[in-house]
Amino acid sequence: MNGLPALSSNLVFLGLIFALIVIPRALQRFRLPAPLSSFGLGMLAARLQGGAIHDPTLALLSTLGISSLFLFAGLDVEVHELWRGRRPLVSHLLLQSLLVAGAVWFAMGSLGQPWTVGLLTALALLTPSTGFILEALPALGLDADERFWVSIKAVGGEILALGIVFVVLQSGSTTLLTVSTLAIVFMVLGIPWVLHLLVRLVVPYAPGAEFSLLVMVGLVAAYLTERLGVNYLFGAFLAGFIARQLRSRLPKLASDENLRAVQLFASFFIPFYFFAAGMDVPTAALTWQSLEFGLLFTGTLLPIRIALVWLQRRFIKGETAIGSLKVATALSPTLIFTLVLATILHDRFHLADSLYGGLLVYAGTSTLLPSLALTQRAESTTGPTPSVDAVEAPLEVERNPP
Repeated sequence: MNGLPALSSNLVFLGLIFALIVIPRALQRFRLPAPLSSFGLGMLAARLQGGAIHDPTLALLSTLGISSLFLFAGLDVEVHELWRGRRPLVSHLLLQSLLVAGAVWFAMGSLGQPWTVGLLTALALLTPSTGFILEALPALGLDADERFWVSIKAVGGEILALGIVFVVLQSGSTTLLTVSTLAIVFMVLGIPWVLHLLVRLVVPYAPGAEFSLLVMVGLVAAYLTERLGVNYLFGAFLAGFIARQLRSRLPKLASDENLRAVQLFASFFIPFYFFAAGMDVPTAALTWQSLEFGLLFTGTLLPIRIALVWLQRRFIKGETAIGSLKVATALSPTLIFTLVLATILHDRFHLADSLYGGLLVYAGTSTLLPSLALTQRAESTTGPTPSVDAVEAPLEVERNPP
């Protein structure tokens, strides 16, 4: 690995694995989510080495992490639950869309940004990070009904955002958009056929292979969408979503055991994604101006986001003020979606380093809020609960329809 001392790569990666497993957990006692610790370790490593380490093994581990996490997010989508909560969900998505439109209008009119940059920036700032939120729910002290609403609103918002991101990234030409759309349609039609074929040809002779087959299909789908210029997360989410819808015909493929296995697989590899993302942060983004932008985003958009969800829950569904505030606060993290879109904006649309750094600051503060507010409340009312580990908290979201 370039820039590292003359140690064997095996020892280097052993030390890295040890650091990413032990240090973030040790810092959880201070209510610092593990992904933020891993991201900070990456930034520290880059500063100590004088720049990012561009190693193919680290890149592969990072890809495994983000792909498996979004595969898990897709597997956790229950369409019938979204349908049961359709009215509040639709109103939530309409409010979200209006907020995004307002942010785009401000970016274009006041900041002079192109509509593509404005829209991607708005989505980076306003889209809840579903994978993080679903993993963190058990540690936030919410009841079953509150967890249900947090989960479906996070899932619905991310599905909408993924569709918009796909269109924006392929909007360079009509031909590109048409070809990419046809490729996605082909994937939607082809993934079920591939899964059926693999289950019929492999599983009878290799019992328990469903997990490996599912992860493999998810990685291939992630690679295909990356080649389309969309991002790994889109294909992985799509594969997980399709596999979940096949549960009635292929029950073992998207079983609770497989869902748990994918979650554990993601929990091991996702720290490498955050570590690599931290290493890629340029020094030019670590300025006081970046901090000012981040605090500005936090001070304006985060209260607006929380207030809109609070008002919707309070006056449309008739929840208590505290219950509405808990749901709204649990939906505030944007960590992974902000990191992915900030990287796209910086690398492909040449977003200024200061704005890129501001997005990272906002991602950190929005993600830190629930672990500070809701976990403390849970301790004060129900006794000690585990700290929020957005990668390794057990999956305990109860399916409790409204």
